[in-house]
Amino acid sequence: MKKTQRIDMVQRVVDDHERRKAQALALCEQRVREAQSRLEELEGYRSAYVRDFSKRAQAGLDGAGVREYQVFLSRLDEALHHQSQIVTQAELARTAELENWRSAARRAAAVDTLAKHWRAEEQRVQDRRDQHETDERSQQSWSRGSHLRVT
Repeated sequence: MKKTQRIDMVQRVVDDHERRKAQALALCEQRVREAQSRLEELEGYRSAYVRDFSKRAQAGLDGAGVREYQVFLSRLDEALHHQSQIVTQAELARTAELENWRSAARRAAAVDTLAKHWRAEEQRVQDRRDQHETDERSQQSWSRGSHLRVT
């Protein structure tokens, strides 16, 4: 098996690895967007709830209503905090996957460069071989022609 055939096999494996890392990165990116969207949704819901409570408080609210509001707002703040943590974790995972992909891409580029070098080297060897054969045939043809003239 030629060097170029071996490097082609390695190149396919490395390219496949890079492709899988890119897909993993895209999945992490999607998770970050979804987590951020959910956080924005919760923040919007909290803002709307606070506005609604202000209107209801102006209209008059009893003690039980105020306590319910405080309990609900506390739970909503906990959900916001939890969702913020999810966003942070998703961003950290995305950063790690980005570095994994970059590493795989560098490896793939290095193998590609090596493969190009080996192909060029193999082509030069083949060109020299072809040239040598051409020179050999030409010399043999000339020798036969000059030999025929001598006799």
